[in-house]
Amino acid sequence: MNKYILTLFFACAATVSTFAQANISPAKPQTKRTVIFGATVHVGNGQVIENGYIIFDKGKITGVGDATVVKLNLTDAEVITANGKHVYPGIIAPINNLGLTEFESVKATLDFTEIGNMNPHIRSIVAYNTDSKVPATLRSNGILMAQITPQGGTISGSSSVVQLDAWNWEDAALKIDDAQHMSWPTTPRFRGGFGGGRPGFSADAIAERTQKAIADLEEIFSQAQAYAEGEKPATSNARLAAMQNLFNGKQKLFITANSQKDIIAAFNFAKKYKITPVIVGGDEAYLITDFLKDNNISVVVKQPHALPNNVDDDVNMPYKNASILANAGVNVVVSIDGYWQQRNLPFMAGTVAAWGLGKEKALQTITLNTAKVLGIDKTTGSIEMGKDATLFISAGDALDMKTNKVEQAFIQGRSVSLDNLHKQLDKKFSDKYGIK
Repeated sequence: MNKYILTLFFACAATVSTFAQANISPAKPQTKRTVIFGATVHVGNGQVIENGYIIFDKGKITGVGDATVVKLNLTDAEVITANGKHVYPGIIAPINNLGLTEFESVKATLDFTEIGNMNPHIRSIVAYNTDSKVPATLRSNGILMAQITPQGGTISGSSSVVQLDAWNWEDAALKIDDAQHMSWPTTPRFRGGFGGGRPGFSADAIAERTQKAIADLEEIFSQAQAYAEGEKPATSNARLAAMQNLFNGKQKLFITANSQKDIIAAFNFAKKYKITPVIVGGDEAYLITDFLKDNNISVVVKQPHALPNNVDDDVNMPYKNASILANAGVNVVVSIDGYWQQRNLPFMAGTVAAWGLGKEKALQTITLNTAKVLGIDKTTGSIEMGKDATLFISAGDALDMKTNKVEQAFIQGRSVSLDNLHKQLDKKFSDKYGIK
């Protein structure tokens, strides 16, 4: 009985939250040329324009440069004076279940995983909920795009990239089915002796199970490759058909692997099928920087705010991993687990900046580098001519939680709402207690 009462409580809470944000509608298309001038423009490719201007029209950037050497035509334009402020490209949150999860305690709101171990046919985009209250919170910290990713099993399915201000998933989609996601089978560390190992399993038995998992991957990839290269069959196979674009380069393969041994094994596995994978996690990637650079492997570093996995690791290694990789010439992306937690992504990059990378390179790990890995860098990821006007204005440093204050945000030129449930509750109770 208590279980049903708890479920009803959270269901009611979800309804209340939905009504609380019913007035936050997606922004209308841009109708007037917009000019931002006077701000420090962080282009996203490492360049900084101290007193810059940005012009965008019909959702596209039509001008970027130094405001001190150009006479701007402000006729019939919406002018935003941003002296002393900062403009950044929209932050991109990779590999998360945003819009697939609403309340972790209510099973009916969890739609990020499926039964089974090999699920390449699962597509996250069709389950993405644009009415979720979470994206509005993310926009308030400059996160304007996300890679919505399924989880669970060895092959989880395909992700899609969305912008975070839309009526439905069709409107939100920036790139559909951009990548397949899989986890490399890992042999758990076996510690023999008193209190060691796993009850009922020897080291050989555990290793055998891992090899069986790898063999299963070999089988499905071999079948999928043959399926993609052969004539169209009379009867379609949904699982194999979903993997076809891996072999023609239209879809990327993200492989979660952390130890240096597993990273190399995962790469060699993908190489057999002429696929260059993106490594996710990469806790020990800093040990094989030459290998990663020589093979043009991008690494998505997860959760810089964490403890090291190994007892003999430098306690600060999770902070330094990204900078070691980037300074060695590896394309690095910073990510964070979860969905609510995505609002802290810029501050993860701030930590990376403080531990050896520098602010502008750290910014790239959540903007242009991410766009390159997701295959959307021709249209977004930096503030450059011809790209989408997806950017935001902050009164302070966007990578510093103490000074970041996003005042305006634009997605494809549309001025999006920065209201959210947190702000509504803050105002409600500040009014109640007379707090200003």
